[in-house]
Amino acid sequence: MHAARYTGNKTFDVVEGTKVAPKAGEVCIKVGFAGICGTDMHIYHGVMDKRVSIPQTIGHEMSGTVDEVGEGVTDYKPGDRVVVRPLDYCGECPACKAGHSHVCHNLNFMGVDTTGAFQSYWTVKSRTLHKLPENVSLKQGALVEPLSVACHDVSRAGLKAGEKAVVLGGGPIGQLIAAVAKGIGAEVMVSEVNADRLAFSEKLGFETVDPTKQDIGEVVKEWTNGKGADVVFEVTGVQPAVDTMTEIAAVRGRICMVAIHSEKPQVNLFHFFWKELELVGARVYEAKDFDQAIDLISSGKITIDNFISSVSPLDKIGDAFAGIDLNPAGMKTLIDCGAE
Repeated sequence: MHAARYTGNKTFDVVEGTKVAPKAGEVCIKVGFAGICGTDMHIYHGVMDKRVSIPQTIGHEMSGTVDEVGEGVTDYKPGDRVVVRPLDYCGECPACKAGHSHVCHNLNFMGVDTTGAFQSYWTVKSRTLHKLPENVSLKQGALVEPLSVACHDVSRAGLKAGEKAVVLGGGPIGQLIAAVAKGIGAEVMVSEVNADRLAFSEKLGFETVDPTKQDIGEVVKEWTNGKGADVVFEVTGVQPAVDTMTEIAAVRGRICMVAIHSEKPQVNLFHFFWKELELVGARVYEAKDFDQAIDLISSGKITIDNFISSVSPLDKIGDAFAGIDLNPAGMKTLIDCGAE
């Protein structure tokens, strides 16, 4: 049993861990693969040191095999291949009682607020699990969580087949949103400034635009025959994209705010009045989004292997994080925690 712990200042140590026996309603999982998320990178850069209890094992994009179940657990058994929906909700607050436990007032995000998946074994509540079909590998399963984010974003935007969507930001989540949108029959354009990520988008069959080299307003106007985008996904977290999102949206277009903005952006509210725009927020995911993500991978509607950039062993986790800083154009880096 080994565990990688974030120790602050862009450092990790890998230590002998303690396998936690599952209590009633819990399951101990032998972790297969765990992905490095943008949130994990924020932790690595020290942005979330006040929220994370250093030293702490982080990580929440994962797959694994049930090793042991606690009392009362009947839906899972040892040997089941699973993923974790890493949201620990209270069940008692107004949001939970309204059926919105994913935005619980007292939500703990597992792997950030509590111990996470970068370890050999992880014990969690059984209510957070989803089973993987036999034709989905553990490597593929480690991408169910970020794909679920994309499924939730597309659902919140109300995107429909035949509509045209522009994704502002071609990072991992932006590309996954584009893939889900295309999978439901929408036409998709990705706006991105990194040439490698633009090439990735084009390889997946999306229209692309580089807003530093082209007038994105004119490009979208031409692409939509003057209408504007039915849906705009803002995934960058920067002011220029906020300026763009209202400009390129169609009359009665919808804007889905996916990005986390570190500072309050300025928003052109006149465009909301003039074009009767709608703005929706999208935070994490619901259980149905995990089910949809698993189905998209299992059915082959999304070739998730395209998104795996590299795989590193647990004892090289520090190098893997540093490598992402050196290659920001990559998609998903996985950590092999030992259970294939």
